[in-house]
Amino acid sequence: MPIILGKGFSAVGLNEILATAGVPKGSFYHYFGSKEAFGEALLTCYFTEYEARLEEQLVQRAGSPVERLMGYFEEWRVMQCADGPDGKCLAVKLGAEVSDLSEAMRAVLRRGTEEIIRRIAVCIDEGRADGSLTGISDASCTAATLYELWLGATLMEKIRRDRRPLDAAMATTRQLLNLPRAV
Repeated sequence: MPIILGKGFSAVGLNEILATAGVPKGSFYHYFGSKEAFGEALLTCYFTEYEARLEEQLVQRAGSPVERLMGYFEEWRVMQCADGPDGKCLAVKLGAEVSDLSEAMRAVLRRGTEEIIRRIAVCIDEGRADGSLTGISDASCTAATLYELWLGATLMEKIRRDRRPLDAAMATTRQLLNLPRAV
C-alpha cells in the first residue's frame, strides 16, 4: 500500500509490487488473476481497515457524537498534513486514476465511500438525537456533503502542499454542523 499511495496505481509496475512484498510472480498469480484484481483486493483491504477505524472513532470512543465526529475530522486533517504515506487517503490517491480504468476497482471505491458516508450519517443522527447537533434536517445529505468536502480538501492539500484547504474544510464542517467557530 505505501508504494501505491506514493506513486499511484498505474505508475507502479507488477515487478515493483512483487519485489516490495518479497513474493514470486507465480505466487502472485495464484492469488490474483491480474494487477487489477490485486488493486481490487488492496482497496477492499483499505476500506475494511478504514471501517474499523471509523468504528473506533465514531462509535466506541468516549464523548458525545459531535465530539467523536469532530475528532474524526481533526484526525483526518492531521493525517493528511503529515509527511509520508501512512494514513493517507487511498480514495483520494486512486479515485480519479482507476475509476476510468477499472469498473471493478471503481465499484470497490463506490461501496467503500458509501459506507463511510453512512457511518458519518449515523453519528450525525446520534448527535441530533442527543441534542449535540441541531438544525440538520438530513443527516445523509450532510454526511455526503462533509465527506465530499474533505475529499476535495485533501486533493487540494496534495496539489498545493499546504494545509489551508484542510483548515478551510474544518471551518466549513463546523458551519455545516451549526457549531460555534473554533478559537
